[in-house]
Amino acid sequence: MTKIIWMSDPHFQNEGCVDGIDPRVRLDSAIAHANEHHSDAAFIVLSGDLVGDEMEADYTALANHFATSDLPIYPMMGNHDDRRLLRNHLTVPPNPSGDFIHYAIEREAETIICLDTHKSGSHAGALCASWLAWLDTVLCSDSHKPAYIFMHHPPLALELPMQDEIMLEDAEAFLDLVSAHPRVKHLFLGHVHRATSGSIRSIPFATLGSLLFHAPPPRPAWTWESFVPAKEAPQYGVLHITNGDVILHYTQFCDYCVGEVG
Repeated sequence: MTKIIWMSDPHFQNEGCVDGIDPRVRLDSAIAHANEHHSDAAFIVLSGDLVGDEMEADYTALANHFATSDLPIYPMMGNHDDRRLLRNHLTVPPNPSGDFIHYAIEREAETIICLDTHKSGSHAGALCASWLAWLDTVLCSDSHKPAYIFMHHPPLALELPMQDEIMLEDAEAFLDLVSAHPRVKHLFLGHVHRATSGSIRSIPFATLGSLLFHAPPPRPAWTWESFVPAKEAPQYGVLHITNGDVILHYTQFCDYCVGEVG
């Protein structure tokens, strides 16, 4: 059995708050909770939007906060991230693909694939031919071992009107590829700041709430101009993977008021 901690969207800032919440307090609370309760996990996957402003000071400070984790942390690109700064300040596995920060974590029983869906100058995600070729090569490498894919941008609309406007562009090419590989067992998606689950092309998927705050539910309707974070406690995921089967626990690591400012 493999146990993985899945975190997403900390939107870390070295100073100040984000929509009335201190991101440093929230991240530290999540790491401390995982240290105390899930020291038997293999590692943490942090699926993008690591920082809020793409500032070098934010990445420098983020590395110091990561150092308090008893578990290795695998950081991923989100729409708010910067590839150069991420590489300069955080640790990624030694097999990134070209300009992209893709990597595969090969384990005895499964392959964990972390994808870079960042599109410069956009909150939506993107892919390209080299991106798909790298993924196809990884998936062809051991067709009998289950593969689990983490990515920031969802490759499908989730009935979340505002977030669906900034999903992965040209998602059909990605879905054509992964659905052709039976070893792909599950997709784990960040970006939307809400927990959802379902299936696409018969592949199960799950999204996760943010370490910082949740987006409100789609009803009553809201826009980015009227956006107010939902008064819901932040969460991370605890994944149990056994013989190709997946159990995901959505885990509240602190009360909503922890880190709230004002």
